[in-house]
Amino acid sequence: MFEAVISLALSRPLVLGSRSPRRIQLLEELGISFRRAVSQVDETQHPGEDPYTCAVRLAGEKAADVAAHSSHGELVIGGDTIVVLGGAILGKPTDRSHAIETLQTLSGKRHTVCTALALADHTRVLCSGEERTEVFFRPVTRVQIEAYVDGGEPMDKAGAYGIQGMGAFLVDRIEGNLDNVVGLPRTLLDSLARDVLHLL
Repeated sequence: MFEAVISLALSRPLVLGSRSPRRIQLLEELGISFRRAVSQVDETQHPGEDPYTCAVRLAGEKAADVAAHSSHGELVIGGDTIVVLGGAILGKPTDRSHAIETLQTLSGKRHTVCTALALADHTRVLCSGEERTEVFFRPVTRVQIEAYVDGGEPMDKAGAYGIQGMGAFLVDRIEGNLDNVVGLPRTLLDSLARDVLHLL
């Protein structure tokens, strides 16, 4: 599996433009070499911008930002993960009360997790795309939510939860790719890598 990503890593040095330990782990599991760098892109959604268009735009901007400070031979992977409920993006919580409010809003409901990825070199964004997974939350109590938030896990995560960590208790089921919810849909990455290989 993921032959295109592996082939790309063998032909060009890769850079993961993210500090997310979840993305790092998923990429490391492919057994490829890469270095990490962090973009300085403003992640604000533009007024009237569709959530999924926003995610793709931000993934491209992050990849391009890191690529602008990379060596000419390197290829950068940029990513952006959003949680969408009722057509609105639920971002990373700003504080404890915001995290609690977000999780109360999601309790017992279905929402969409979208991760967008982009590949860029020092000249331009070469390709980009997005993947969506439907996530169904169990009904949870405020006491359960507060205990989870006080553990600290939600504070750096879109939608205020991590499906691969203690937040797994919140989720009844998903429809789609688990990697996508964690933050690096490797099937999408492989497809984009295949596109880039055709350009090289």
